[in-house]
Amino acid sequence: MIPTLFSCTLALAQESAPLPDLAPAPEPPQIPEAVQSGEPLEPEVTIIERKEETVREYRVNGRLYMVKITPSKGEPYYMIDTDGDGTLDTRRTDIKYESSVPQWVLFSWK
Repeated sequence: MIPTLFSCTLALAQESAPLPDLAPAPEPPQIPEAVQSGEPLEPEVTIIERKEETVREYRVNGRLYMVKITPSKGEPYYMIDTDGDGTLDTRRTDIKYESSVPQWVLFSWK
């Protein structure tokens, strides 16, 4: 039964009508030039090496917005100023407080 059904399906596929002539795809739009604001937006990174960990402080325009802590044993973790108030947001242990979402690096390009 299955070989018969398969051969019938092939016969129907061969008998289908030809595709109509399709219009060519439009040209892609031009890529806009890079915005020139006068000052770079690259973060300033301060690296502090300690015996048990390496701390990287990321700043833009002199403002600390993220800290990456890489312990000598274990995975690195981040403390981030998510709301821009100048205070790094950390996880709290008391359930009644707002908890922060854990953040991991999923992809990285070098």
